[in-house]
Amino acid sequence: MRVDGEEPVAADALDRVTWALRRAEWAVQARKDQRLRPLGMAAAQYSLLICIHTDPGLTGAELARRLNVTPQAVASQVARMEERGHLERRPHPRHRHVQELHLTDAGRDALRQSDAVIVEIEQQIAEKLGPEKAAQLRALLDQVADVVREA
Repeated sequence: MRVDGEEPVAADALDRVTWALRRAEWAVQARKDQRLRPLGMAAAQYSLLICIHTDPGLTGAELARRLNVTPQAVASQVARMEERGHLERRPHPRHRHVQELHLTDAGRDALRQSDAVIVEIEQQIAEKLGPEKAAQLRALLDQVADVVREA
């Protein structure tokens, strides 16, 4: 149906690859949040901790770019994680106004517990798909990411 001379949305809009990716993302995020909640962790907080674990000393701005969120969103999460004792800020060795983010021992423990939950979710997916399809899905998703980055 046309409204005010506008082209209608294609009938196949919900059958597109990008929509399937989004549905899968929503489902995985919902499962992560559900399973992490008893640990007092959210999927976004897990992502933040894993990034800092992987690359200690990230700044808030660098972390925001990696997570594809606003610096304000990162600042809010960092403050929460710092209050819980999971993160600490340290001055940058060369730029005195820049703060680096590092995990504390409590943060590493929280990450270990959370990562065990994430591993279980990934194992469920891999078991359902089987090893060959799971590897194929991973390769296809990597290709999608590469194609989008190139564009």
